Amino acid sequence: MNKDPHFADALFHAERVAGLRADLALALRAAAAHGLGEGVCNHFSVALPGDTDHFLLNPRGLMWHEVQAEDIVLVDAQGRKLAGHHEVEPTAMFIHAAIHRIAGKACVLHTHMPYATALTLTADRTLDTTLSQNAMRFHGRVAVDGEYNGLALDASEGERIARAMQGADIAFLGNHGVVVCGERLDYAYDDLFFLERACTAQVLAQSTGRPLVPVAPGLAAKVAAQIQSERLQSELFFAALRRQLPETARHQPG
Repeated sequence: MNKDPHFADALFHAERVAGLRADLALALRAAAAHGLGEGVCNHFSVALPGDTDHFLLNPRGLMWHEVQAEDIVLVDAQGRKLAGHHEVEPTAMFIHAAIHRIAGKACVLHTHMPYATALTLTADRTLDTTLSQNAMRFHGRVAVDGEYNGLALDASEGERIARAMQGADIAFLGNHGVVVCGERLDYAYDDLFFLERACTAQVLAQSTGRPLVPVAPGLAAKVAAQIQSERLQSELFFAALRRQLPETARHQPG
């Protein structure tokens, strides 16, 4: 990419990138509305089309419910801010840059959402994808990284997490949280939402103390293939979120 700051600013405001910025901000507001956020922590990122070394990221210091397209930041794989009004948070750069670059993922959504994170604290570390129908959509798509090393404050830890994913769309990070990836933001957000729903159902079912009844792995694989073969529902969900959570003009004090 051209390193000229004027070029980066022009790219930042190009129509296609502006659309991605709006969609990324929408996903963050939706996650806040669905109770998936955690203060001003955690991050969503989207690589520029055909370029996993440069991506859009939510900025440091804003609650997810307040993020608008104008707040999104353009960064490169080395953590340099190329365009945008806000600063970026270091751990976001180390985790997201590595997953974009090493795992080749276009969209990377990292959260500490409650029920999914609760499962990372268990001996199994992860969701049982043979339980609920919502869980079955993730059958064969989940990796587990049980090697928690503290905050990702250097490139090596981000790279270790990216490699532990082994190409999977979903990663449960032991004692930490989850990462959900996808080639499209609407699909990735839909997966994030239903992942938390599946984890919620499992935690609630386990809390009853009654034996759980999984389905056969072959059936879970069938359900996963059925859902992956037709993602119109994901597109309609994201369109509905756009109607429910539109951009709002930020008041500028006079």
